[in-house]
Amino acid sequence: MRGVALLLCAGTVMSMNGLLFRGVESASDWQVIFWRSLWMAGVFAVALTVRERGRLDRAFRRAGPVILVAGVILGIGNISFSLAILNTTVANALLILSASPFLSAIFAWLLMREAIGRTTAVAMALALAGVAIMVFEGLGAGRFFGNVMAVVTLVTHAGFIVTLRYARNVDMVPSVCIAGCVAALGGLAGLAPGFGLVLEANDFLMCALMGIGTMGLGFALFTMGARYLPAAQTSLLVMSEVILAPIWVWIFWDETPSNLALIGGVLVLGAVFGQAALTMRRGVGRRRAG
Repeated sequence: MRGVALLLCAGTVMSMNGLLFRGVESASDWQVIFWRSLWMAGVFAVALTVRERGRLDRAFRRAGPVILVAGVILGIGNISFSLAILNTTVANALLILSASPFLSAIFAWLLMREAIGRTTAVAMALALAGVAIMVFEGLGAGRFFGNVMAVVTLVTHAGFIVTLRYARNVDMVPSVCIAGCVAALGGLAGLAPGFGLVLEANDFLMCALMGIGTMGLGFALFTMGARYLPAAQTSLLVMSEVILAPIWVWIFWDETPSNLALIGGVLVLGAVFGQAALTMRRGVGRRRAG
C-alpha cells in the first residue's frame, strides 16, 4: 500500500508538468529549458549534499562513469520533452512517451539479450502502431515537430531505463543531477540572439515549480515507491501521469487532442495496461503455485 500511494502521488505530481508549461507567458522554449533544468540540477545537488553530509563528490565517485552516460541520455530527453510539450498537445506528448516500456524492452534485447515474450511482442506492435498514428497525425495538424520531439524523448527515456537496468547495483541518483546540468547547457546554447536569461516573475515561478516540484519531488516519490512493487505494477501506476496531465490542460486551458491522436493513444494505453495486467496476473499465479 505504501508503494501504491507513493507511485500514485508521483504520477499526480508529474502530471502537473503540462499545466505549468502552459502557464509560461513570454519566455522562449530555450529559456524554459534552461531554468527548469537548472532548478532540477540544484534540487538534486542539495539533496545529495545533505545525504552525503557535505561530500557531494563522494556520491559521483561511488557511482562511477555509468552515471555520466545515463545523465547525458536523460539530459537530452529533458530537452526533447520540453520541446515536445511546447510544440504539440500534452496528450500527444505523454501518450507517445507511455510506449517507453516496450522500446526499453527492445533496447534490452539488442544490448543485453533479454528475452521478449510473445505477448510483449504483440503489445509492442500495438503500442508502436499507436505512436506512428500520433506522429503522422501531427503532419496535418501542424504539430509534427512536437510529435517528433516526443519520439526522441521516448527513445532517450527507454535508453535511460536500460541504463538503470544495466547498472542496477549503482546509485543512479547523481545521474539526474548531471541530466539537469546537460539540459541547462543545452538550453543556454539554444538561446536565440535577443533572448537573455532574465524572465518575468510568472515565468520564473513556473520554471521553479517544474524544477523543484514536478521534476524534483516527482522523481523522489517515484524512486521511493518503485522499491516496494514489481516493475509491471510500477509502470501501470505511473500511467496516472498520462491520464491526469491531459485532463488538467483540458480543464484549465481547453486543450484537446484530435480524434486521430486519441485513436493512437488508445492503442498505446491499451497495450501498456494489457501487458501490465497480464504480467501481474502471471505473478500472482506463480506465487499461488509456489
